[in-house]
Amino acid sequence: MKKRVTVPRIEGLDEMKMDAVCERLEVEAPKCGINSVNWSDEFPYHPITVFSIARSDKYLYINFFVRCNYLRAVNHTNNSPVSEDSCVEFFMQVPGSDEYWNFEFNCIGAVNASHRKDRKNPTRLNEEEIASIRRYASCGTSPFQELEGLFSWSLAVAIPFELVGISSDSFPLEIRGNFYKCASQTSMPHYISWSPIETETPNFHCPEFFGQILLCD
Repeated sequence: MKKRVTVPRIEGLDEMKMDAVCERLEVEAPKCGINSVNWSDEFPYHPITVFSIARSDKYLYINFFVRCNYLRAVNHTNNSPVSEDSCVEFFMQVPGSDEYWNFEFNCIGAVNASHRKDRKNPTRLNEEEIASIRRYASCGTSPFQELEGLFSWSLAVAIPFELVGISSDSFPLEIRGNFYKCASQTSMPHYISWSPIETETPNFHCPEFFGQILLCD
């Protein structure tokens, strides 16, 4: 069953530092679990993962919270394979478009982002476009090899609506999307999603399984 979330407009987020945005979203924004272990036979590990979501007039704000047993952040440059690390992701599609956007962030805030029609042939965001995405990583920004233990971390991002082709007079607007948690090169690889995916092998590039995201007026 495809998921649905209603995204409220919250005043004042754009003027706040991103670490303060985390705290405000924790109190005022709806929370959703990333709980679909779609390929449980091969990849049963399920780290606790929750996101809070809200919007301003200019940005879509998402705060991810994760509790896990392995933490990895080897990739530290943008458009590197951050999904190998402790990674959270947001994919979205605007009404009327045959392309979707994928935003992938490891736990130190490195970004792999593009827009595309399918899994192949992405159009990568350039450095200026990536710089427009506001980020806060509780783990800091320095890379590190895999750690084992019990870790809690958060990553807050603010994606400009202008970047994905949404104008300020478009609201209310229903877009489609999905939220993910993965870590393909850790000791416990996993691939979990907010809205369930019905494929035989792990594949997040499936707009047909995107849920509904209502951006309120």
